[in-house]
Amino acid sequence: MTVPAVRACAVAIASLLVFAAAARAQDTEPEPINDSEGYTPPPETATPLSINGYVDVGFAKAQGDGTSFAPADTRVPLDYGVDGFAPAVNARGDAASTDPGPGRTVNGFLPRSAGIGGRPSFLLNTMDVDFKYTAPGAPLMVFSRVQFLPRFFGLGDGGDGTRVVVEQAFGRLVPFDSQELALSVGKFDSVFGIEYLDNQANIRTGVTPSLIARYTTGQSIGAKLFYRLQIAPLSSALSLNVAVTNSGNFVEVLQPPDANLTGAPVASGRLGYELNAAALQAKLGVSAMAGPRNDQPERSAQQHAYGADLRIAVAGLYLNAEYVRVDEGQGGPKTTSVGTFPFASAFWARGGYAQLAYALALDAGPLRKVTLYGRYDRRHAWFEGYTAITVDRITGGLRLDLWEAVILKGEYLVNRELVGAPTVENNVFTSSLVYSW
Repeated sequence: MTVPAVRACAVAIASLLVFAAAARAQDTEPEPINDSEGYTPPPETATPLSINGYVDVGFAKAQGDGTSFAPADTRVPLDYGVDGFAPAVNARGDAASTDPGPGRTVNGFLPRSAGIGGRPSFLLNTMDVDFKYTAPGAPLMVFSRVQFLPRFFGLGDGGDGTRVVVEQAFGRLVPFDSQELALSVGKFDSVFGIEYLDNQANIRTGVTPSLIARYTTGQSIGAKLFYRLQIAPLSSALSLNVAVTNSGNFVEVLQPPDANLTGAPVASGRLGYELNAAALQAKLGVSAMAGPRNDQPERSAQQHAYGADLRIAVAGLYLNAEYVRVDEGQGGPKTTSVGTFPFASAFWARGGYAQLAYALALDAGPLRKVTLYGRYDRRHAWFEGYTAITVDRITGGLRLDLWEAVILKGEYLVNRELVGAPTVENNVFTSSLVYSW
């Protein structure tokens, strides 16, 4: 649906967005690392129903035309030979642009676009509304997250518009008071790895997701079971998070989550270990996913993913690292593209990231915390019959937490084409101002 432009709001915050920012931490004891539930409703309130949310306003400038496409590249399809996700501008991973230019063909292996190209622009990245209801007298919680995403679709595609996304909508049942056991049914976050825990702009340390987030941070519809066993004498715990869903843990632009196109579910899960000492937290996990790929209708087209992750928090330092391997078999007609290439090509990817952040807690007027962070990403991927490409990214940024409801962050992304893809100017400066309510 069409909405008015948000230029007035952008101008009002322009002077603030020159600041940058990043992650959670303290200067003495570490804050708790997010658990494996994936959503982040606020603490319990006196009333059964609570309504919360956030507004994420950004400013971004990408080099070149805002894409990873080289002007002289004539390969077909064009998106099989570059990383179109690289010039990201916000927490959702939207690229500055995905426009290949006139006369060039792509096959749907692309992110959503902010539609700004290489022009500096203010952006209303997300307007998020969360509803949480706790049923009186019953071990049931219902949670939903609705997000409004104003975007520019291009003069030939309707101009300004807004997508309304029901990102999460589920009920969670906790049947036993004595056990950390929860069953959720509906639409919920991935259970694979750890990056999905930072999906939202009001939680994420920096602004943009990693180069492998497209494989691990999607939402899907199904059922999941979470169980944690505390081992108090060792200040430790073991956790298991498993799910059966329509589309696994890929982001929705790669595999639609709202219907099962093959009639067979995708299984995924993570087994984790936690050390929760007074001055040190460490969490390790291994993840797996298997089932039919949900961007085509053939049940025989299987996909598999394997991953490992690590989180450490000590004395204001936070280290997050993750590795993932993805294998997809060739399938039938694609649901994410139409035209010249109607089949889902076989695909393989290997990649990971490591992020280090240092946060200093302060009490200086409105300033509560300052965090400096850096992340290194690397991704190696190839389609059957096409040249493999290797890319990496170096990200640095700063985050300021003001009062308890405002976050300012800014970062610079250095995207590099190492092997197989043409070198292009696609570095990005981006920033984010997040109001929570």
